[in-house]
Amino acid sequence: MGMSVTISAATEDDAEQILKLQYLCYQGEAELYGDYSIEPLTQTLDGLRTELAGGCVLVARLGDEVVGSVRGTVDGDGTATIAGLIVHPRMQRHGLGGRLLGAVEDRLADERSARCFRLATGQRNEGNLRLYRKWGYAQVGTEQVTRKLVLVTLEKRVPAAAFA
Repeated sequence: MGMSVTISAATEDDAEQILKLQYLCYQGEAELYGDYSIEPLTQTLDGLRTELAGGCVLVARLGDEVVGSVRGTVDGDGTATIAGLIVHPRMQRHGLGGRLLGAVEDRLADERSARCFRLATGQRNEGNLRLYRKWGYAQVGTEQVTRKLVLVTLEKRVPAAAFA
């Protein structure tokens, strides 16, 4: 009998599993740009614990294993920044990234009054760009981070009906 993946709020006890999964998931991104010093690969456990304490962090679990995660914060203007969307390589291409994205959007809108969602990804990461466009995100800008890395910023507005 197979297990199903559940999505829930992360706890401090999840920090080590999230960090290990993050390291695994961002190897491909680092390879795309020839830069293994990107922040997800250099983040410390203490840094991640700080994020867990201050934002909305969700995990996807298959049994006791963390197989996905996503983070979000909301500023005073109601703009949510979504980051760190990761899915274990063996679980990719099965809709889990979209489930995590939808779950964090719902939480940020319901619990933190988000009115707009913003996220960024590398311009060469076609899989991420495809996922975000499928979920209604549109490109609003780019930023040259290094000689090889350009980040694409995408946004999506929360439907006005959600505020009624």
